[in-house]
Amino acid sequence: MNKHVWFTLRVSFKQAYTALVSRKMRTVLTLLGIVIGSAAVVLVMSAGDALKAYLVGQLSAFGSASLGNAVSLVSGVSVTTLNDKDLQAIRRIPNVKDGYVAIMGQELVSAGSEIKKITLYGVSEGMLSIERTQLSEGRFFSAEENNGLAPVVVLGTKVKEKLFGFSSALNKEIRIRGKTFRVIGLMSSRGSAGFFDMDSLIYIPVKTLQKTILGIDHVSFLMVTTWDLSRAEDTAEEIRAILRALHHITNPDRDDFNVTTAAEAQRMLSTVVGGITLLLLALVSIALVVGGVGIMNVMYVSVAERTFEIGLRKAVGAHETDILYQFLIEALALTGMGGFIGGIVGVVGTYVLGAVAALNGFAWHVSFTWQGFALALGFSMVVGVVFGIYPARRAGRLQPVDALRNE
Repeated sequence: MNKHVWFTLRVSFKQAYTALVSRKMRTVLTLLGIVIGSAAVVLVMSAGDALKAYLVGQLSAFGSASLGNAVSLVSGVSVTTLNDKDLQAIRRIPNVKDGYVAIMGQELVSAGSEIKKITLYGVSEGMLSIERTQLSEGRFFSAEENNGLAPVVVLGTKVKEKLFGFSSALNKEIRIRGKTFRVIGLMSSRGSAGFFDMDSLIYIPVKTLQKTILGIDHVSFLMVTTWDLSRAEDTAEEIRAILRALHHITNPDRDDFNVTTAAEAQRMLSTVVGGITLLLLALVSIALVVGGVGIMNVMYVSVAERTFEIGLRKAVGAHETDILYQFLIEALALTGMGGFIGGIVGVVGTYVLGAVAALNGFAWHVSFTWQGFALALGFSMVVGVVFGIYPARRAGRLQPVDALRNE
């Protein structure tokens, strides 16, 4: 950079600073739109990342010990699609490590004088080896108890509190549809998984739920895990082939089931969350554009107010580019300052949002991302150039004689 350009920029920065400081209220009001827009960009980016992490965590909590271990979630399209025989056939696939079937139902449950409507989560004994959970007391039911329709249950932490309060629930009895069930275990707190509060469930042997309460023989879904994760997609195809054979399906377009691998679930989540984030960014960017329009308006007013000053500078030798730099730098200083302050506000808002989520019991860990801050600052600077260039060029093209007549 030659000395003339460096000198011109230094003078332009000084004059822009002087102009902005001399009109404090106008500067603050002009900054407001850019600050709000930039803060919103940072918040949306941080919230988008947090939402993605939250949904992945919920999928993990609901489906398996970790997404890396989950092969396939198989859900029925029709009401009576899947049953335990499907799982037994799928277990014979060499790469399938373990699996379980599940179904849900709601019933009135009583314990002493307490009567509550509670969701029953019927699962087979393989659930504990797949899902990321453990018991705080007692034990889980066995395969023999499942096959023998044993009247046993394991309570979620919130169910235990609702039915038994602070007293021990282990080996106590509850009644469901007039039938007596013995509490053999208490689950550790699991939190929410998607729309399900896993602590508000009663875990019951799936065959017991099917035969003695619901009167059905199908399940809602089955979950299996793999020995070799790298072969997950191939294993999913084997599962599809087995289910088509069992369900007598010759046309894949008429499958009465869905097979979803963990990788597919993650891709779908990423696509959905990414789309939502982009939509929100497009919406909040409107605030920056509105702020840019305000800056253009202020720059026009500034040019009109300082027309004589421009004419005087050009009369003593200032070039068109000197005037253009002065006003363009003034616009950039406004948007850059607004973007930086907005970024700081967005960072503070991010941690406030995380704290509010935590206070309301959501495991939604919102954290600041440099990408959001950089995007907010960069976009605000672009707004400064786009909306500041025309007033700056107009100022630079003023003729000295015409400008001096304005005095």
